[in-house]
Amino acid sequence: MKALKLHQELTAIWRNAPGWRGTLCSVNHSDIGKRFIVGAFAFFAIGGVLAMLIRAQLATPASAFVGPEVYNQLFTMHGSIMMFLFAIPMFEGLALYLLPKMLGARDMAYPRLSALGWWCYLFGGSILIVAMLAGVAPDAGWFLYPPLSGKQWTPGINSDVWLLGITFVEISAMCAAIEIAVSILRLRAPGMRIDRMPLFAWYLLATAAMMLFGFPPLILGSILLEIERAFGWPFYTPALGGSPLLWQHLFWLFGHPEVYIIFLPAAGAVSTILPVMARTRILAYGALVAAVMALAFLSFGLWVHHMFTTGIPHMALGFFSAASTLVAIPTAVQVFAWIGTLWSGRPQMKLPMLYLIGFFVVFVLGGLTGVMLAVVPFDQQAHDTAFVTAHLHYVLVGGFVFPMLAAAYYWLPHFTGRERVMQLGETAFWLIFVGFNLTFFMMHLTGLLGMPRRIDTYSDAMGWTWLNLLSSVGSFVMAFGFALFTIDVGLQIWLGRHHRRNPWHAGTLEWAMAIPAPAYNFASLPQVAGRDPLYDQPDLGVALARGEGWLGATRHGWRETLAVDMVTGEPDHIVILPGNSWLPIATAGVLAGFFLAMLAGLYWIAPLFLVGVGAIGWRWAWTNGAREDYGTLPAGQGVALPPSTEALGTTGWWGSVFALAASATLFASLLFGYAFLWTVAPDWPPPQLIARTVLEPSLALLGAVLAIVAVRRVGPDGRTALAVAAGGQIALILALVLLVVLRLPSPASHAYAATGAVVAAYAIFHATLAATMLAFARARIASGHIGGARLGELRIVRLWSDHAAGAGVVATLLLALPGWIA
Repeated sequence: MKALKLHQELTAIWRNAPGWRGTLCSVNHSDIGKRFIVGAFAFFAIGGVLAMLIRAQLATPASAFVGPEVYNQLFTMHGSIMMFLFAIPMFEGLALYLLPKMLGARDMAYPRLSALGWWCYLFGGSILIVAMLAGVAPDAGWFLYPPLSGKQWTPGINSDVWLLGITFVEISAMCAAIEIAVSILRLRAPGMRIDRMPLFAWYLLATAAMMLFGFPPLILGSILLEIERAFGWPFYTPALGGSPLLWQHLFWLFGHPEVYIIFLPAAGAVSTILPVMARTRILAYGALVAAVMALAFLSFGLWVHHMFTTGIPHMALGFFSAASTLVAIPTAVQVFAWIGTLWSGRPQMKLPMLYLIGFFVVFVLGGLTGVMLAVVPFDQQAHDTAFVTAHLHYVLVGGFVFPMLAAAYYWLPHFTGRERVMQLGETAFWLIFVGFNLTFFMMHLTGLLGMPRRIDTYSDAMGWTWLNLLSSVGSFVMAFGFALFTIDVGLQIWLGRHHRRNPWHAGTLEWAMAIPAPAYNFASLPQVAGRDPLYDQPDLGVALARGEGWLGATRHGWRETLAVDMVTGEPDHIVILPGNSWLPIATAGVLAGFFLAMLAGLYWIAPLFLVGVGAIGWRWAWTNGAREDYGTLPAGQGVALPPSTEALGTTGWWGSVFALAASATLFASLLFGYAFLWTVAPDWPPPQLIARTVLEPSLALLGAVLAIVAVRRVGPDGRTALAVAAGGQIALILALVLLVVLRLPSPASHAYAATGAVVAAYAIFHATLAATMLAFARARIASGHIGGARLGELRIVRLWSDHAAGAGVVATLLLALPGWIA
């Protein structure tokens, strides 16, 4: 009866409100994860239909099925959807749903951020799809190279749809990256040391880090291109000191890690499922972790291998070619570890295993062609041919889609609590496997024969006809396979019999709960003593359901989970998570207003929406915290811990650290762009530099010093110090505004002035944000939210204030120095 009462109390705390309000306001990680997965699969279906149309056009020479304008939209939207609306959101959904369950937590670190990410993804993706239906879809390729994507060659809103829609979606990716990193590092079960984490968590941690540092260059590049298109600031126009190659650098600084951002989560699923199917434990855990980290690091050193034909120096060609081939080593370590695991176990050829075999075959072939393309002479011959298209699909479909299909069948019982109904999955596998290889293996051959990518037609005299026809036939066979997979999953969801707990006899924690999972995951949290807790303690799930673990009681209606030391896994404090809220969907809705205003060219209205976002953000932050100290509270196992409102090193502080790391990466990318243009682009040094001045740099330096010193003197009643620090940030803003308005040439006159204005805008934005946060902290002291042991918010404000001060000084020096030196 005690256990039943506990489950009833937890259900009352964690459940959604009934009806549409509950759907819109839910922040539960299971709900959000499922929505991401369903949404990603819907976009995958749309992208698949576009692929069928492409193959229908290329099935015969000189086809009149679609014209070149429509074809351009088809392949641009196919690539954009698969990259930005399917692959990354699918892994985000899987991560959001599974991570807390695998780590032994009740939710992610920031449930409302998860919900915000979902709504941004849905609204941003919808903008792209509506534009496609309206006939104004992007048509300059999923990489949007200028000058093709510039105003001169794409005068309509097609490129704006891509730039604004994808940037909107990227907000979702950044939310997920911060959420995943902090959850893995802090919200684990007690005893789960860092060397006991599930391999899936290691893969996701590396992926989140790559997203934090990989997405900002693309976001920056998109902002610059949209500004150039909207206001004529010449970042990519050679006649005014810009360079199209700057876009390629920024895009591929994101684009190459993107391949590994897609592959690594899938490889994590492989490392989780494979030992279960082989009825053994994973081989070489430490080597796999090292290989994952090496891949994450190396992936940032390869972006230029997409630019071998742009005329870069031979020394750089040699370096990036060597780095590209080096990636094969950590990849091979993983493959051999998986083969060794199979060799040491007793593999069962169940359906997930069948898809893993498909993954091995397709991905290894894709890896081999990748090594071929890493060699400069071969790449220069095969560049922009169908061979590259074939390689890309072997890597991404082999490295992501096949593992995701295996993951779907492996974790579907967890999602649905039901068994499969019919044996359609095996037939679907063979249709997909055969259809895929028939489609894309032929493209290797047409590519080697010289068939270019992204061209809507070809002549019969080229000799590519029969190969293209086979490719098209294969693509439709593959489409039938995916349709059969969809039917199979649907039958399992609606008609399957209820499944028993842990049907695969796995060792990871997500199976230590009833299926489908309750909203709170665990009635009490586990104590972990190994990497496979359920192998060590098969009846763990029953004990947790009885409330015999950590936090096995409720209080104050709080949504509680535990934060641990990120290395040792020792319990640190009790995290009090926020409940369901309308704030995420309201924030995403106002952001959608901003992006739509920009798309419509209503630039004077757009800033009003940003003010609205700021107002909601204030309300969002205000709902956190408490007005009284609770002291240490019983956490179970005879241990008392402080709540998160009274702890140091909270998830909020760590989230700010990661957010600032991403922001600093964007700023560093901007500085890289400035240096790149100065040293490489034509028409530099610029014809007019900023006028010499001492006033503004002095004012900026004074403001930064005031902000840095004053914010360190803030105590529980430090409202005066907060006001001084805010004054310092305002002085910084004033100095930068004066520099841009009075000293800098017109940003439309040259890339130098345009880049300088954006650098100043970055610093002004952060100083404004810091001043607002300082004002917020002052109001929180007055309201009693900050005081006593509740000082965590001041530490967060200090982080943002220091970053703004540092960025302001760097921006001022960057603007002022050329005038002094000249």
